[in-house]
Amino acid sequence: MDIRVLLVEDEENLLEAIRMNLELEGYEVVTAVNGIEAVKKFKDQRFNLVVLDIMLPEMDGLQVCEQIRLENSSTPILFLTAKDSAQDRIAGLKKGADDYLTKPFNLEELLLRVKVLIKHSLKGTEAEKDLQVVAFGANNVNFGTYVANCQKGEISLTKKEVKLLKLLIDRKNQVVSREQILQSVWGYDVYPSTRTIDNFILAFRKYFEVDPKNPSFFQSVRGVGYKFVDA
Repeated sequence: MDIRVLLVEDEENLLEAIRMNLELEGYEVVTAVNGIEAVKKFKDQRFNLVVLDIMLPEMDGLQVCEQIRLENSSTPILFLTAKDSAQDRIAGLKKGADDYLTKPFNLEELLLRVKVLIKHSLKGTEAEKDLQVVAFGANNVNFGTYVANCQKGEISLTKKEVKLLKLLIDRKNQVVSREQILQSVWGYDVYPSTRTIDNFILAFRKYFEVDPKNPSFFQSVRGVGYKFVDA
């Protein structure tokens, strides 16, 4: 099931920048540049999230939000706006919005808020189960069942393996230090040796790499840590 986002923004450059970044995250994005167009598209199509500017031509975002809530009470709505007073935020939330982000905003923060809202909207659905499955190369991992299909066939992963795997995959193409891994996976109270982490990575390579001695997915960064790489 595709995750579909309705993006409503009348500033063309911003619209295109947000659209491109949402699509890079794997979402299907439908755009609208005014309030009337937004309401029509929402009524005609299915969406998992609405990202909505307030200052819009023809019908402002507050009115759009109100119209959407008359049609649908559950699809999350994220207001994206230059109106940043407490009264403006309260007005938006009273109309039925789930979240409120003011311009100028940090793009990473926007993407994180989008991810959280979509995750909440999918709870208990088949799509939520689909989101728990990550595929790379000929492998796939189900973070909900702790089962992986890989070079060795179907295997069961331990809780620690799943936590480490998820940490690396969530930070795809970023270097994750051994210290970060220890804190995130083992916690602050229990500190195994860094050799323990190395052994987990060696296991991942045996599971998932075509050639474990020349890994393409689980790469070492000398003196720092590891990164998961997937094109």
